Amino acid sequence: MDNSYITMPKGFKASGICADLKGEGKLDFALVYSEYPATVSGVYTSNLVKGHSLQRSIKLIANGNSKRAIAINAKNANACVGAVGEEDANDIAKAIAGELNISSDEVLTASTGVIGIRLPVEKMVSHVPTLVSSLGSDEQSAHNAELAMMTTDTVPKEVSAKITLQDGREVTVAAMAKGSGMIHPNLATMICVFTTDAKIEKTLLDDMLKRAVSHTFNRVSVDGDTSVCDSVMVFANGASEVEITEGTEDADIFYTTLEQLSTDLARMIACDGEGATKLLEVIVNGAKDANDAKLVVTAIARSPLCKTAIFGEDANFGRFITAAGYSGADFDPNKLDMYVGDLPVCKDGDATITDEEEAAKLLAEHDITVTVNLNAGDYSDRMFTCDFSYDYVKINGSYRS
Repeated sequence: MDNSYITMPKGFKASGICADLKGEGKLDFALVYSEYPATVSGVYTSNLVKGHSLQRSIKLIANGNSKRAIAINAKNANACVGAVGEEDANDIAKAIAGELNISSDEVLTASTGVIGIRLPVEKMVSHVPTLVSSLGSDEQSAHNAELAMMTTDTVPKEVSAKITLQDGREVTVAAMAKGSGMIHPNLATMICVFTTDAKIEKTLLDDMLKRAVSHTFNRVSVDGDTSVCDSVMVFANGASEVEITEGTEDADIFYTTLEQLSTDLARMIACDGEGATKLLEVIVNGAKDANDAKLVVTAIARSPLCKTAIFGEDANFGRFITAAGYSGADFDPNKLDMYVGDLPVCKDGDATITDEEEAAKLLAEHDITVTVNLNAGDYSDRMFTCDFSYDYVKINGSYRS
């Protein structure tokens, strides 16, 4: 859907303001609010180190009670600062809850940015009245929320869909995400919030979100690093008065939409990787089992040599074969085939390119697909990644400044 924004589902408002965290008057403090109690599900980073704002939200979502809002700040990850980190997140949530006249346990928290520096709590709390008074369901208020949680992102990432169910009734799903660096399963330096006006019981929502994330957000790699603040959360507030129940065609329709929107956002994140100039989709077919397929796509997607070859438009596909070989997957190298788009670049382990001119043309494209067939079984997988450019080093060599 064109002009997508997070408040398209009924009963949601959003805002994004400048709390002077980024400096230069940039938006950096976001809030998404549901006018009705919402069921919330979440999927989180697998990193053992987790940010304090995220730790707090994980505990609150686990209690199963409804939620009303999520506050997100940029520039500071609120991570690795000790017990005071969760206290700071609590104080911010309490301030927001007071303005909204709800319980602080109904306000989730998320942070992204530099690790190891304490949140400027007093400054943020002083801006809470403006954050709440700025809430709106209009498009600009929603876009401001997206802009406020971006860090090294260069473009906003917003999607939506209107779903027609079996009886003709409609529900809406929307999402906003941020993510550009420290991106790798499971998850990455990304924060994603979905909203829907459907009514969905928590167990079903948990199941659908986990399945949707597994081969979308958990198949994005920019640089092989998995950060500490990453999460995908879904708020389902039931404002449409349409309930989706387990085991129905409506549940299948909703899930398909959730998965497609997740795929769209995953592609956007890979495409906007720090310093990226190209989007690379790595597909592996013919693996012996699911794990082998995942091992190969992961090895290729995180390989600096493969990624720099894509940046340089260098048809050096021996690098890709090498990455598959050290991935840990079980296959016969003498049966491996590889394609760029539809162009064969390796046959039976022989990386001899029959058409260098066509290969150069394909590598000059922005969107590039590399397909590897192991010819060892029936399993497939895919991963979205990007190239490594000079700018990646520049961005991350001076990230704190």
